[in-house]
Amino acid sequence: MGTPHQYYIVDAQALPDIFLKVARAKQLLETGEAETVNQATREVGISRSAFYKYKDALRPFNDMLNGRIVTFQVMMKNEPGVLSSVLNIFARSGANILTINQNIPAGGSAAVSIGAETSALTMTMEELLSQVGEVPGVVRCEILAG
Repeated sequence: MGTPHQYYIVDAQALPDIFLKVARAKQLLETGEAETVNQATREVGISRSAFYKYKDALRPFNDMLNGRIVTFQVMMKNEPGVLSSVLNIFARSGANILTINQNIPAGGSAAVSIGAETSALTMTMEELLSQVGEVPGVVRCEILAG
């Protein structure tokens, strides 16, 4: 048996440039912006051999969460309509909400845990978090588990 794989979540700013370019090339291929590996690698400025060396070892965080049940925690102010606005964003994103658990508000804010199945997302996980975080009355939104 081989050594088991170890995985890390690393801020993209800490990665060497080659990893970011491989990730961008993969994105170009997945979205159809590039039709071939040769075209994608030329566009991002790396060799095909570098692409093939790292392509299977590199995945964006949202890809790891896609198709899974993800638990979000949203801290929100105790104001009418905030939860409704948050849930509308989840609905528009294609996330299938499975559970909602809201704590009793304390100090004017409440923690809401939302369990959602994410395989049908029409946006990235980062975009979903950003849109929820921009809702007036939302203090923060983060992923607890996925």
